[in-house]
Amino acid sequence: MTNRFSRRDMLRMTSVGVAAAAVASPSILRAQDSYPDQPLNVVVPFDTGGYNDRLARAFAPFLQEQLGQPLNIINRGGAGALLGHSFFLQQPDDGYTLLCSSVAPYVPLNILIQDAEFTLDDFHMINLPSQDYTLIATASDSELESIEDVIARLQDQPDSLSIGIQPASADLVNLMLLLDAHGIPRDDVRLVTYDGGGPARNAAAGGVVDIALVGGQGFLPMTDQIRALMIFEAEPRDGWDTPLVTDVSGDDAEFVFGSQRGWGVHSSFVESHPDRYQILLDAMEAASTASETIESLEDQQLATDWRGPDESNTALRQTAEIMEQHVDLLAGN
Repeated sequence: MTNRFSRRDMLRMTSVGVAAAAVASPSILRAQDSYPDQPLNVVVPFDTGGYNDRLARAFAPFLQEQLGQPLNIINRGGAGALLGHSFFLQQPDDGYTLLCSSVAPYVPLNILIQDAEFTLDDFHMINLPSQDYTLIATASDSELESIEDVIARLQDQPDSLSIGIQPASADLVNLMLLLDAHGIPRDDVRLVTYDGGGPARNAAAGGVVDIALVGGQGFLPMTDQIRALMIFEAEPRDGWDTPLVTDVSGDDAEFVFGSQRGWGVHSSFVESHPDRYQILLDAMEAASTASETIESLEDQQLATDWRGPDESNTALRQTAEIMEQHVDLLAGN
């Protein structure tokens, strides 16, 4: 028997077939929108080797798969991320330049003490999977066995230990609060500054400095090279077998949160290209929640939690408020 189809039938079947193909292949959907039709850049406002650099490079292949375009990692370190954040905002807000950064505390720090020409509202975070904390560490073969050893040495002679630190950071605030809690003069300690978490961690692991205060999550791949002495948290984190600051300085010990790291875009991009933003948001969520992504990043001691824009931007603003409360410490006063 010969089947006869009207023009309306043919159009209906064609539309159904396209829809089915689109479900089976996301690239079909992308073909209907020109974005993205060229490679994307990812600005990392720190040198190579730090947590953000490793996160960007580890996550990029999975996001590339979702977007159908390669991602180029661009490192622009310097001036406590100010140079990189400024460079990012100078790029067109067309969705072809992403940011992977420790936006907290660095964006608030850039604004509060470095006279940045941008504001917090210039940044929109899609996802901040890494919520970090300050960890005090020394080399695995160091003579310093505990945080009590460190405090006793500093109380006896404040300049007897070299302390690796990133200037104008949450880690610096936590160091100063710890010194205050134990009667150690701030101006008498010997600081060795590093422009990035990677170099500071390597200095601690290699014994270049006696101790370093850096984000704890970045230390996770280096557990065999360092001895963790204390974390600035009220609850245990990431399996560290080490005292909490509340154990050492009392239940009311004051400390600030560490880095909040992840992915962002220009705020103006969200407003001016909502369709493109939705494509990018969907791709970011799909890549973040895929089992192969989670397995790969966990193997590299990197965070992949999907928190989404609402939670991420709220967390950034809450941290900015806390940092503003400690602006005198951040400015070195």
